[in-house]
Amino acid sequence: MAIEDDIMNGVVFKSWKGKTEPTGVKTKAKKKSYISGQHGSASAKFKADIRKHRANRPSQKKG
Repeated sequence: MAIEDDIMNGVVFKSWKGKTEPTGVKTKAKKKSYISGQHGSASAKFKADIRKHRANRPSQKKG
């Protein structure tokens, strides 16, 4: 009897066989190109310019 076996031995849930591990981080390179303004949109270039100016402020420099 299947029900009696389940009661005596417990129920075992098996993992799905098609599951694969993620291979590396795929969004990091995309973020890098966006932050540096390399992917071509005007807003990305504008924001990259703002980031560059903010990084070069005297208050942002250490030591």
